[in-house]
This record gives sequence, C-alpha cells and structure tokens, in this order.
Amino acid sequence: MDQDKILGALKRYWGYDSFRPMQERIVGSLLAGRDACVVMPTGGGKSLCYQLPAAMLPDKTVVVISPLIALMQDQLAQLTQMGISAGTLNSSVEGGQQGRVMREATQGKYRLLYLSPERLARADTAKWLAQVPISIFAIDEAHCISEWGHEFRPEYRQLSSLRANFPGCAIAAFTASATRQVRHDIIAQLNLRQPDKYIASFHRPNLRYIVRECESGTQETLLLRALRAYGDSNVIVYAPTIRTVEETVDFLEGKGIPAIAYHGQMDSDERRRNQEKWMADEVRVLVGTIAFGLGINKAAVRAVIHLSLPKSVEQYYQEAGRAGRDGLPADCVMLWQKKDAGLLAYFINQLNDLEEKERSWSRYNTVRRFVEQEECRHLRICSHFGETPKWKRCNACDVCGVMPSWLAEQVVTVGKRSRKKARGVAASAAAPGSSSSLGSARAGEDARKFREFDDEAASGVDPELREHLRAWRSKKAKELGTPAYIVMHDSSMDALCRVRPTTAEQLMNVMGFGEKKAEQFGAEILQELRRFEEGERAAASKKMAVSPAEETLRLLAEGRTLEEIARARGRQLASVVSMISEMVESGEVEFRPEWITGERLEKIREACKQVGTERLRALKDALPAEITYEEIRLVAAHWRSNAGAS
Repeated sequence: MDQDKILGALKRYWGYDSFRPMQERIVGSLLAGRDACVVMPTGGGKSLCYQLPAAMLPDKTVVVISPLIALMQDQLAQLTQMGISAGTLNSSVEGGQQGRVMREATQGKYRLLYLSPERLARADTAKWLAQVPISIFAIDEAHCISEWGHEFRPEYRQLSSLRANFPGCAIAAFTASATRQVRHDIIAQLNLRQPDKYIASFHRPNLRYIVRECESGTQETLLLRALRAYGDSNVIVYAPTIRTVEETVDFLEGKGIPAIAYHGQMDSDERRRNQEKWMADEVRVLVGTIAFGLGINKAAVRAVIHLSLPKSVEQYYQEAGRAGRDGLPADCVMLWQKKDAGLLAYFINQLNDLEEKERSWSRYNTVRRFVEQEECRHLRICSHFGETPKWKRCNACDVCGVMPSWLAEQVVTVGKRSRKKARGVAASAAAPGSSSSLGSARAGEDARKFREFDDEAASGVDPELREHLRAWRSKKAKELGTPAYIVMHDSSMDALCRVRPTTAEQLMNVMGFGEKKAEQFGAEILQELRRFEEGERAAASKKMAVSPAEETLRLLAEGRTLEEIARARGRQLASVVSMISEMVESGEVEFRPEWITGERLEKIREACKQVGTERLRALKDALPAEITYEEIRLVAAHWRSNAGAS
C-alpha cells in the first residue's frame, strides 16, 4: 500500500507525524497479508501495529485476542474516540449486547473485534467467526501460549486451531517479553507461515537498574527515602502479596505519602477507580501486585520499585519496563530480601507437574544470578533475551557504579559484597587516567544526570500549565464517564504545554491530536489555554488526610469488630489485624479479650508460655488447626507487650 496513505492514516487517526522504530515495517507486513512475530518492549507501540491496518482495510475486520477485559474496554474507548469502529465480546458483555455485537460483526461493521482466548475456545465461536470478514488475527501477550513463557495460560493453547479454521487469514503474534526459545514456540504453536520477524532491542538506555538486597527492617526505610526523593513523580511499587500491598499503602499514608492499592481481591470497580486516580495524577504512588500493569498506557513513570524477588527475569523486565516510556530517565529499583528466595522455592516445590517444576527452577536460578552476580544489569537482560550487545558496561546500573543519591549512603551497610563494590568504585575513581577511572567518571556523570533530572527542565513543560490542563482533563473525563488518559494522553498534554497552540490548525499539528480528537475537544482546549494565558490557574485542592492508624483507632473507639473495621477501610482482615497488633504491642491500643473466644485465648496464651512468641509458625504448629494466624498474632503482641512492661 502507498506509504503516503499509511502516513496519512497515522496523522488522521492518531495525530502522529512519524512512526516509532519498526512500526511502519510491521504495518506494511500486515497490510500485505503476511504472518508476523513481533517482540517489542513495553511502551514500544505494539497496538498501533494492528490497529492502523484495521483502520485502512475497508469492510474487513482485525480480530484481536487479548487476555484482559479492562484492556479491551480501554482500547475500545480509545478507538471509538478516534473514529475507528470496534466491538468486544467477553464475560462482562451482557447477553443481549453480545447478540448485537455478533450480528453486527458478521455484517462487517467493525474494523477491530476484541475477543478473550476463553471466548475463542468455545465450540460455537469458530462457526460464527467464519461469517465475519476477517483479515488478520492479532494475538496480544502471545508469550502466554508457550509453556516456557513466564505467564503460560492453557487457554492460549486453543489458538493453535486458528490456522486450520481460518487458512486464508494472516496471524500476527505480539509480545513484550519472549526469549528465543519462547519465540520459536510461539511460531510453532500458531503454525505461522514464514512469518516476518520483528525483534526490537531489549536495551532501554534511559532506564537505570538498581538492585539491592535488604537486611531485615531496612526495606521500609529505603522505600520511604526513595519515594521522598521522587517527589511528585509517578511511581509504581510492586509488592509480593495482597497483605503486603495494603500494609505498604497504610505505612506510606501514615508517613504523609498518599498512595493507593491495586490487587486481585479488590472489587473490580474499586480497582478501576484506583487505577484511574493514578493514571490521572490524582495520586502519584500506586502499590500493586503483579495483577497491575498489563496495557497501562502511562508514559511519565519515573520509577518502578519492586519489594521482592520476581519469579523470572521476563516478569521483571516487563514490570520494570513500565518506567520511562516517555524516553526520559527513570529508575527500576529492586529491594529484595533473602526470604523472597525461600518463598519462591517453597511454591516451586508445591508443583506436581515435573516439567513445570523444572521450568520454574530454571527461571528461579536465572533471576538469582541476575540479582547476585556482578555483571552489568542491562547486559544480562539483553543476553537473557538472546541479544548480544557490543558494549560491556551500560553506566546506568548499580553494578556499573551508578547509584541514586537516596541509596548511595546505604551501600556500606548491606553486606560484604556491597562494601567491596563500594571500595572498588571509590578506588577506581581515585586512579586518574585509568580506563576504569574514565568509566567511573562517566558513571558519576550519569548519576548526576539522574539526580539532577527535573521534569520542567528536561521536557520544557510549564508545571502550572500542565496542572491547569490536567484539572480540565479530569473534569472532562468525569463528565464523559471515561478514563482521563483516553480524553488526552500524558504525552499529548506535555506537547500542548510546549506548543501552546492558539488556533485549530495549530492544534492539529500537536502530537496525538487526530481529526476526531481535535473536533471533539479542540475548542475547549484552546479556551483553557487562553484562560491560562490570561492568568487563570487550576485551584489546588487541599484536603486534610486522616492516616490509616487514626482511622483504625477511630473505628475501634466506636466499638467496631475487627471484621467491620476491615470492611470499612477496604482492607483484608489480615492487614487490619497486623496494624492493630503493632498498636497493642506498642501500648497504643488496649488488648480486648472479646476479639478471641475464651477457650481459644487460653490455648494461645499457654502456647506462648511454652514456645515463645518470636515465631508465629511455631505457635501455629503447637495449636489446633482452627485457630487462625490473626488470633495468634493479636495474643502474641499482647504477650510481648506485657513482657516488655514487666
């Protein structure tokens, strides 16, 4: 297809003047009806590669297989706003609506149709799809089809039937994190025919990888120091369990850092609200489990912090890669502890499938080498995915001597290996003229660049104007009942701040403003820009926040039960009990025998007397199975409090 037509569609729908690396070639392959296997890092623009061909193929439909309902809904809203017809079928769509979508799909109404892999596996789906004018099947998160992938999903194996059922359609597989072995498996499982292969570099030079093994009790201190250093920047904190997520949010809010939680056991509406608050910059810190992140389209994330050892290098690369998607410097920090490795090993040993156990041990050993060996982090990641860089030092990781200022003073406290490394860096820096001296000097210069990074200086964006536009975007999103980033993406907002258009024609030249978006929001945006130039500013809302501890104390004073407090605060019972136990032990809260029935209370007290209170597991093993960890935790805290007082 004519290149001018492709670029014209890119400008018309997306408001972009040029493609990112490889996008144009991938679009060309799909428009030519060729199979493709695309491995592109998080934030590389994979979705555009199949959405643009869909927009350009009249009376044809691109079927997108995606594992996440929320992602389907977001892309549907974005496409509709751009003027590209799209539909979806998943478990959240009501029966009557499903019938309408199926009927309209057979009539060729949709340029894109989003399906879940479970839907595709249904016996009646293939028969219905045979009536839809399909041009391409786009498989998102394609690594899920491989047992060697870090997120294998059995339902993805059903996709192997696509080639047999739809021999005339092109199939394109997209993923952000696939090793060479997984890529070969994807091609084999989907039976791709001489596919065009597009493998982007796994090197993200704007990211700084920092890995630190924490001693007991130092992790929270380092996290707090990090978040204060990043100020008002957007940060994602990954925690290993739901309880850790909630306790971390409470800890941060208690220290004056607003944060919100995201995990799989939250009500779906609450998860959605929390995600949107973070996406709209209403709260800068989001603490989540690995359930958070797929399809998150936020460019200006300045740090991703892991509070535990990930299951695999692929998982870490995918999650850490959500930082710095705007191309500006960002940190990927892992604050892990030895107990993380023990927990991973424990869960691997619970596996019954011997082959899966073997694959899990392989991933475990690889991630242990990644965090423990003295090899450039960027180099090891690239090597893991089969890429062979020509360089040996990145000067953008802790192994290469780069350290954020908030962490640098802690280097000497974390063990012999770190102390030795600190001395080595200092010694090489003191040896003028040596090659290591030059490397250290460059590393030091890079460290200063990271430390001195400033949003305004680096991007030319007036923070007051950005806040003014952000407030308008938030208001407009609430009016429309849609996520704020669908009204206007962060990168488009920053581009507006730089260009400051005064006419509709100038607005059309701002990145991210296609015809439909300019038509829908252009007049209001230009009006907001004029108001700002005339001196109007968005009013900053200041609200006195009540700390989680204060809220818990208030509910206790009202006589609420522990279960009622958990419900009122939107927390798991275990998280609330953990906080109250700490208060009991410190003497802030008086222990209440009614929390535990009399017989159980006496049994726990007797166990505390016999085995001590240092290890809850020892207490649990010494007690009847029906006595919970929560009950044990409360009584043990009271026991320690009394022991301290006496």
